Amino acid sequence: MMNPPRMKTTRPQPTLHSRSGIDESRMSLGSMPQRFNRRRFLTASATALAGLATMDVARFAHASGRDILRVGLIGCGGRNTGAGAQALRADRGARLVAMADLFLERIRHARQVLRDELAREGRADQVQVPDEHCFTGFDAFRRVIELSDVVLIANAAKFHPWHMLAAVEAGRHVFVEKPHAIDPYGLRMLERAVALGRQKGVCMVSGLQSRYHTGYQETIRKIRDGAIGQIVAIEENFLRGPYGLLERPPGLLELQWQCYAQYRFRWLSGDDVVQSLVHNLDRVSWVLGEAAPIKCHGMGGRSTLVEARYGDVFDHHALVYDMPNGVKVYAFCRTTPGCYDENSSLIYGTEGRADLLGCRIFGKRPWRWQGQCDPYQEEHNALFAAIRAGQTIDNGDYMIRSTQIAVMGQCSCYTGREITWEQVQRSQFGYPPKPEDCRDDMKPPTQPGPDGTYPAPRPGQTRFEDL
Repeated sequence: MMNPPRMKTTRPQPTLHSRSGIDESRMSLGSMPQRFNRRRFLTASATALAGLATMDVARFAHASGRDILRVGLIGCGGRNTGAGAQALRADRGARLVAMADLFLERIRHARQVLRDELAREGRADQVQVPDEHCFTGFDAFRRVIELSDVVLIANAAKFHPWHMLAAVEAGRHVFVEKPHAIDPYGLRMLERAVALGRQKGVCMVSGLQSRYHTGYQETIRKIRDGAIGQIVAIEENFLRGPYGLLERPPGLLELQWQCYAQYRFRWLSGDDVVQSLVHNLDRVSWVLGEAAPIKCHGMGGRSTLVEARYGDVFDHHALVYDMPNGVKVYAFCRTTPGCYDENSSLIYGTEGRADLLGCRIFGKRPWRWQGQCDPYQEEHNALFAAIRAGQTIDNGDYMIRSTQIAVMGQCSCYTGREITWEQVQRSQFGYPPKPEDCRDDMKPPTQPGPDGTYPAPRPGQTRFEDL
C-alpha cells in the first residue's frame, strides 16, 4: 500500500528579529506593537516547564478522544502557520501550546492568523499559546519540544535534522517539512534521527506531501501495472519566479537579515534543487519503486538574479540522473521572473506517457483520475489518526532517500562535476557552521563583498569539499 498523504497557505511576511541585545530603535517597519519582554518569557516558561515535568506525557499519545494532544511549532513562517492550522483541523483534541522562531514579530503574526482562522471555524479554543510560550533564538526549539507532544518543524532547512533529532530524543511525534537536510552532514544526522525515532516508536511524517495525494497514488498504481509499458525516461520541471523574496528592512544586522531572508542563502536553505526540486525528485524515486540514482551531472548558475537581495543562491539548475535499469531523469528548476513557468512530472514509457500531477495517462490505455485531494491536510489527518490509534507512521526511508537525491544534484550543479550516490553517502561535508553550533551572536559564514553582493559557487572551480 502506498504511503498516504496540505493546500499551501499564503506566506505571511515576517517583520523583525526580537532578540534581547538588538538595538530596536534602529528598526523602522512602520507601526510596531510593544514587544514582549524575553526575560519574562523565560521566567514564566521555566515555571510552566517545572510543573510539566511531573506530568505523565505518555498519556497524551494513546488512543482516547478525550485526551489533549499538545502541538508546538518550530518556525512560524507561512509554511508552518499553514501546517499548524492543518494539524489542529486534523484532531479536535489538538491544542497549539508553544511557538518558536528567530523573529518574535513573526510568532505574533502567526499566532494571530491561526487564532482568526480557527475562530471562523468554531475552533478558537485550539490556539492556546500564552506570551510566555513564545520563544526566540537559536535555542528556542528546545522549549517547544519540552512543552509539546507533537512537534511541527518548518524553519530554515539547515536545522530540520537537528531539531528532528532533538524531538525524537524526547519521544515526540514529528512532522518535518522538506527538505529534511541540505548537505551530507545533515543527512547523516537525519539518518540518526530516523533510526532513533523507530526505536522510540514515534510517528515521523514528511512534508513531501505528494505521497499523500490519492490521485498520484492511483496514477502510480496504473503505471506499475503497465499502463504506459516500460518506463524509459522521466522529465521533471519546477520553473517559476523567485519565492521568499524580501527587501532588507532597515536596522537588521547581517545575521538577522540572512535568517530573515533564509531562502536566499545556501547555508540556511540549501538552494533550489534541495529546497524545491526535491518534490519532483521524490516523485521520481516513488514512481521507480523507491529507486536511488547511480550518479548525476548538472549545471547551474545565476543569470540575472545577482543583486544583494538575492543572496548567494543560483537562479537556474539542470540535472541528468542515471537511474537503475537504464532510466534517465531530466530535472530542471528555475526562479527567474519573466520566463516560461511549468510545474510537472512527466513519465515516458514504451506504450504511452503519464502526467503525474495531472493524474492522466496517454497512449494505449488512456485514463484520468477524477477525484479531489488536499495532500497537505491529508498528511496531518494521517499523523493524528495514527497517534490516536496507538500506531506509528514512518516516512523515514523516503525522507532520507529523496533528500540525498536532491543534495547530490545540488552538489553537481555547484561543482560542475559528476557526483555519485556513494560519494554523497560517504561524505561528511556540511555548510558551516554546524546547526548545533549556531548562536544568536555569531558572525554569519557568508559575507557581502565590497559591492554588497554575495559570492556564489563557481562551477568548474568550486570543489565538493569546499562548498
